[in-house]
Amino acid sequence: MSKTRKVALITGVTGQDGAYLAELLLEKDYAVHGIKRRSSLFNTGRIDHLFHDVHEMGKPFFLHH
Repeated sequence: MSKTRKVALITGVTGQDGAYLAELLLEKDYAVHGIKRRSSLFNTGRIDHLFHDVHEMGKPFFLHH
């Protein structure tokens, strides 16, 4: 029986609450899509550790802007 992964969409993922929620949901095996403002282009310090190389197996975290 295959397990379907839940998907979450977080707006403001580079903020304090959004970054925390992204970490929490990734730990619970969610696929997380985060949206950030274009003006937050360089403000990714809170989520930099969530990124992974697309060629490596890892937690599914996708950043959209």
